[in-house]
Amino acid sequence: MQLHDGLKSLGSAATTYNYDKPDAGLLEAFPSPFAEAELNPVGAVGTLHIECPEFTCLCPMTGQPDFGKIVIDYQPDQLCVESKSLKLYLGSFRMHGEFHEAGVNRICNDLVKLLEPVYLTVRGEFTPRGGIPFWPMAEYRKK
Repeated sequence: MQLHDGLKSLGSAATTYNYDKPDAGLLEAFPSPFAEAELNPVGAVGTLHIECPEFTCLCPMTGQPDFGKIVIDYQPDQLCVESKSLKLYLGSFRMHGEFHEAGVNRICNDLVKLLEPVYLTVRGEFTPRGGIPFWPMAEYRKK
């Protein structure tokens, strides 16, 4: 099986953008090269660090835009997140009102449900609001 078999977003000539409601259904995964014996004959442990510097959402109280960087670190087990689907998923928060802590927790939970990783952290590095930066983090570790 090719690593890209079954992916809908990657390579699609027609991309649909949804900006008003976070949609975990946009997320896609592919087999982790670290879990494939022929691609990883020495059994190296792989980790991924992803920075999404243009994350936007709305304050649920004022409706004003919030800006931040979402940082995702994880050790895959069998699956890796496909980057275009992640971009579309994070874009779906753009016109959605949610507190930073809830949004970061939602992103973590949605990625854990999709990937079932060894561990995963999601950190939101938000632009200061009222002079105070909020950097919530959600963490998952497989038991």
